[in-house]
Amino acid sequence: MSDRYQSFSGSAIGRIVVKNLGLPDPVALDRWSPGSPVVAGTVAIGGTGRAIDHIAATLTHLGVTHTSDPDPAQRFKGLVFDATGVRTSSELGALRDFFAPMMRSLEPCSRLIVVGTLPETLSGGERVAQRSLEGFTRSLGKEARRGSTAQLILTAEGAESALESTLSFLLSPKSAYVSGQVVRVGATGTLSAAEVLDQSAPLAGTVAIVTGAARGIGEQIARVLHRDGARILGIDVPQAASDLNDLMSELDSDYLTLDITADDAPARIAHEVKQRYGGVDAVVHNAGITRDKLLANMAADRWESVIAVNLTAPEKITRELLAQSAIRPNGRIVGVSSIAGIAGNVGQTNYATSKAGVIGLVDSLKGEVEDGITVNAVAPGFIETAMTAAVPLLTREVGRRLNALAQGGQPVDVAEAVAWFCSPGSTAVNGNVVRVCGQMMLGA
Repeated sequence: MSDRYQSFSGSAIGRIVVKNLGLPDPVALDRWSPGSPVVAGTVAIGGTGRAIDHIAATLTHLGVTHTSDPDPAQRFKGLVFDATGVRTSSELGALRDFFAPMMRSLEPCSRLIVVGTLPETLSGGERVAQRSLEGFTRSLGKEARRGSTAQLILTAEGAESALESTLSFLLSPKSAYVSGQVVRVGATGTLSAAEVLDQSAPLAGTVAIVTGAARGIGEQIARVLHRDGARILGIDVPQAASDLNDLMSELDSDYLTLDITADDAPARIAHEVKQRYGGVDAVVHNAGITRDKLLANMAADRWESVIAVNLTAPEKITRELLAQSAIRPNGRIVGVSSIAGIAGNVGQTNYATSKAGVIGLVDSLKGEVEDGITVNAVAPGFIETAMTAAVPLLTREVGRRLNALAQGGQPVDVAEAVAWFCSPGSTAVNGNVVRVCGQMMLGA
């Protein structure tokens, strides 16, 4: 769906109107394409914490040009600051000292990253100082201009070598619509990362289930995971069989039509993956529905159907796959939540409840999964889909503009975040909920 305002604001007359009236000025975001580098430019790194050597080594391994002695007169595509060495509130000034002189040296769609320590593992003044990093980074994301983003990576001590998949994603155009997020690395489970044998096809030889795969965000998730080397088992309702069959034929993959809320659906899916593949490497719970009404007018069937599809089915399917050992070691479980599950939304008490429950499923399972299996979730904000195209114009425009990037996201933005979670290199990335929302200005 086209964004007419963004097209107008980028025109010659539009730029004049936007500047003079102080209107939102959405820029065309960089997005990744096969063969592109991780970063098309230079990254400046700073800080004196325990992660700085690992950050430099990771950027070298990824082929990213970087410098630890930046000249503000240069132009930079990324800034990475190791704040793990910040132990008192008086040392927080190091953030200002590094970032402030560089803010006018940024290319459009730059990436700003702070690396800190998990505050819950610390005590006293160091815990206070490390917790402060979140406020700094979220504000930095809202101050960044021209499509730039800011993120905070909190890493457990000993997990520094597992930063590569997260740095690669957050520095690259793959994270175009992700900003103001906090990612925990090594918070639960393993502190190491599995080796990625082929950076161009990190999922080569794997099998991924994607529910709700026939269209929209699910279709893009299937496409991106397939691009990264996975064989897809697309699942959708029988009514979507034609679209699902066409997509899976194009991707040389497989499909299964069923109602995921059926009592026998978890067992059928587990049987299917064990019979066809001997197991599965990634499970993406994307299928979802809306049945919007104000709570005072909401019939029981509207409530129950949304909870059943969006929450109960993913929980039952996941637990069945785990119980039957159908998810292979170093497997991935990814839920699709929503900004509504974090901030709520008028007329969506049922939907928001179900999507908050997806976050609850992550919290519940993150300490239970073993053998390198991880569970994470993405929480999309305003994504340009057929569903949002049906939203009234004024509501749609507010949804698009009320974020730090002043525009809606694309289904591929959600898919790229899912692919990052699914990477073999993301073994230490467990228990996270990452918003793909352009950093919403209100509510979350």
